[in-house]
Amino acid sequence: MAQRPRRSVRNKLYIQLLLLSVVIGAVTFVISLIAIPWLPKVASEQGERIDDIYLFTVAICIVVFAVVAAVSVYAVFKFRAKPGDIEDGKPIHGHTGIEIVWTIIPTILVTAIGIWSAIVVVQNDDLPEGHRIVNVEARQFAWSFNYPDEADGLNDMRMGELVVPVGEPLELHMRSPDVIHAFWVPEWRQKQDVVPGITTFYRITPTEVGVYPIICTELCGLGHSVMRNQVRVLSQPDFDAWLAEKRAAVDAGGADLGGNVFANLGCAACHALDAAGATGAVGPDLDSVLPGQSADQVRQSLVDPNAVITEGFSEGIMPSFGSVPEDQLEPLIEYLVGSVEALEN
Repeated sequence: MAQRPRRSVRNKLYIQLLLLSVVIGAVTFVISLIAIPWLPKVASEQGERIDDIYLFTVAICIVVFAVVAAVSVYAVFKFRAKPGDIEDGKPIHGHTGIEIVWTIIPTILVTAIGIWSAIVVVQNDDLPEGHRIVNVEARQFAWSFNYPDEADGLNDMRMGELVVPVGEPLELHMRSPDVIHAFWVPEWRQKQDVVPGITTFYRITPTEVGVYPIICTELCGLGHSVMRNQVRVLSQPDFDAWLAEKRAAVDAGGADLGGNVFANLGCAACHALDAAGATGAVGPDLDSVLPGQSADQVRQSLVDPNAVITEGFSEGIMPSFGSVPEDQLEPLIEYLVGSVEALEN
């Protein structure tokens, strides 16, 4: 009979701890998963799988946090020292059963996270045959892209913007001629280092039409903070129209192609040029510095931008465009020289 009150007290304790855990868990759930948008919207098939693991891990953390916080809060109020009590606490041995439980359960949970993560890594790397390939070059401090598939008809035209169709599996082949960079589109969730001397691969299937930022997440030098670009995910009809426009520019050649190369390489982000409607202010105003420059001098500025530095600007900011194919570099030079000649006339 003497054990019933003790059992009743223990059951009451368990109920109190359970209720406190539920309250703390509910508050934590609202803050961590509802009230604050911690992540941007997911826009890739691979990202959806990654988010599932993230939510599973967060749910585990919420439960563990709620239990630990409930026990801590209960202990603070239930077993606090009374005023004037300066004695040491009563020594206790512990509870072997509880210690076994709190060792086994975390082991199971961490193992589950690891197994699920391994499955997702394999799934995310699996692409069907015949998927689209895009070459990516990361250099201080710019991204460039080209489409090697002959069916696209772009003749390896170098782009400063990544444009892809929605719902189509892609594989990016990434290289760097200088230092380590890292390719990251937050809405796609995945990141991949771009390492000099080797080709790294980034596999993705976009699921949402939109414009998303491309960010370098590896400290790569003075201009690291401005090494940003964007990816445009288009519907299939819009992507086909974009391809047709670029093919027409390639077929036209000359200054028409040069204008496209100027836009594709992202020159307008840093330079002002009336002919292109560009208003960039990071680098020199081309309408001011190009008059009087020969084609050879313009070529030098593109291939070796640190050879001559315009007053008021620093070296090491503008990337070299020496790797741009000659059949694109020459039209770009023709376009730039022709643009300022029109102003002079």
